[in-house]
Amino acid sequence: MQGRASQCRYRGEAARSRGSGQGHPAQPRDVLVEEFAEWLRFERGLSPESVRCYRSQAAKLLATLADPIEVAIAGLDAAAVTGFVVAQATTANSIWSAKAQVTGLRALLRFLHLRGLTATPLVGAVPAVAGWRLAGLPRGLSPEQVAALLGGPNVTTPVGLRDAAVLRLLADLGLRGAEVAALRLDDVDWRRGEVIVRGKGARVERLPLTMSVGEALAGYLTGARPRCDAETVFVTVRGLIRPLTGTSVRAIVARACARAGLPRIGPHRLRHTLATDLLHAGASLGEVGQVLRHRSELSTAIYAKVDLDALRMLARPWPGSPR
Repeated sequence: MQGRASQCRYRGEAARSRGSGQGHPAQPRDVLVEEFAEWLRFERGLSPESVRCYRSQAAKLLATLADPIEVAIAGLDAAAVTGFVVAQATTANSIWSAKAQVTGLRALLRFLHLRGLTATPLVGAVPAVAGWRLAGLPRGLSPEQVAALLGGPNVTTPVGLRDAAVLRLLADLGLRGAEVAALRLDDVDWRRGEVIVRGKGARVERLPLTMSVGEALAGYLTGARPRCDAETVFVTVRGLIRPLTGTSVRAIVARACARAGLPRIGPHRLRHTLATDLLHAGASLGEVGQVLRHRSELSTAIYAKVDLDALRMLARPWPGSPR
């Protein structure tokens, strides 16, 4: 590990000496964030989406420290780390967002200690975020809201064709935002009518290519996707052509919400909607778990709360009420 961290340091020093390509030396914070990202990729083997999330959290902490950055990092203590987490928790959109923040911060503190920038490991100073499994209630959209969301993109434009295909994958197949962004051109098997999904934990699974998804993808690929060397299905349309990211997918959903007159939601809300619709159509929890590709039955158990017909069989009558 130390050897890998040293390699990252040497690459960072080389980047500092090269500068940004415009005659300006790279900032020490930027170099350190890049070294951290390389450590996550090559030492920890994290997915690109996880690296992006952890990198974002690292940049937030380093931005609060004074110059010179190495001296400020060496002066970090448990109180400063805990104070930063508490301050960040007030900006989190959800419990899961707060959990992601502390996970990324713990990874950064491990890296800084391995690099020798902190004398003692400060991971233990990061407080845990309280959260209980199955405490929430999945919130789906109504059929009218889904229809408004899917009908929002202007399919006479390249951007609209792309956004329509993204929304179809989210709504009809229940893909996660990062999975849509990672979809490759050769992941769509047109002959067999399947889509290869690269999910969490480097899992590779197959889902049926429905007619609605196939039509949306074909419309985008033949009429809107620019010619480029990118292996991913979805790329940017304007400026420098590059693959979409999970953040880009969230932005597409947010724009669709604005066009449909709906409150802003995330891609995962469409996944919840698909699960609840399947339950209302008579699917079992096991079948829902297969569609959502859950590794554990506990991940699917949350949807039992929205199966009201099944829950009525378990409810006891109120004392004194007629049976």
